[in-house]
Amino acid sequence: METFFSFLERRVDDCSSLLCIGLDPHVSDLKKPTAASALDFCLNLVKQTARYAAAFKPNAAFFEVFGAEGWTALKQVIEAVQEQSDRMGSMIPVILDAKRGDIAPTAEAYAKSAFEKLGAHAITLNPYLGKDSIEPFLQVPEKGVFLLCKTSNPGAGDLQDLTVDGGQWTMNNSSRSMPLYEYVAHLARSWNTRNNIGLVVGATHPQIMSNLRASVPDMWFLAPGIGAQGGELEATLKAGLRKDGKGLLINVSRSIARAEKPGLAAAEIRDQILEIREQLRR
Repeated sequence: METFFSFLERRVDDCSSLLCIGLDPHVSDLKKPTAASALDFCLNLVKQTARYAAAFKPNAAFFEVFGAEGWTALKQVIEAVQEQSDRMGSMIPVILDAKRGDIAPTAEAYAKSAFEKLGAHAITLNPYLGKDSIEPFLQVPEKGVFLLCKTSNPGAGDLQDLTVDGGQWTMNNSSRSMPLYEYVAHLARSWNTRNNIGLVVGATHPQIMSNLRASVPDMWFLAPGIGAQGGELEATLKAGLRKDGKGLLINVSRSIARAEKPGLAAAEIRDQILEIREQLRR
């Protein structure tokens, strides 16, 4: 059965890349503060970098700021990724960075918006409301979700580091407490019956990423925070790769988008990832 992550792994093999390219049209980077300028900015990035992208991740907020025209631009960007996929004969997944999270009826509407109207292949979700809030996004195995687990922002620890009772996830039949982010990871693994749930784990926390990899050895991680937020590429790969050299999407946005030649920047980062991965496997 085709699932989101079998689909993603095929793309990873096709392009020899673990690079997820963020499409974040900051107003300060645009020629004009308009949806049309945001569209042009993203279309240029997609065209120049598609061959190196294991996935693209447009951030909904940078399109929403332009209102209805922004939503139209977002849909056109996703369609442009589809066109590049068709041209290369290899489907590039689009992960909508929207961080949704709401009660089930509202979640159903969000799922239809992301998957049916916009055409995204996956979405980031906040799991705080529990399983019923993400279930509407999981109905089609070919569509995926990445649950916020340990995020890259400075305030992540305010809630995510709180200690909770491990409950059903114990060691050697003895109860143990664990950080909330680890509990979320265990929940996600138990919910992942269709192979379409991954975790957002920030590159700014390599030791935590390593601990999470030990807890959920098979799951895919989406790792934001490389570059501008201070995450280091080698430390992230060492902490987050699975034993098969996969299981980790390295998200890079500004370092590519603001480069003089985005295609060249993407190629260089892709090659760095491959080189470090090979060194780690020796």
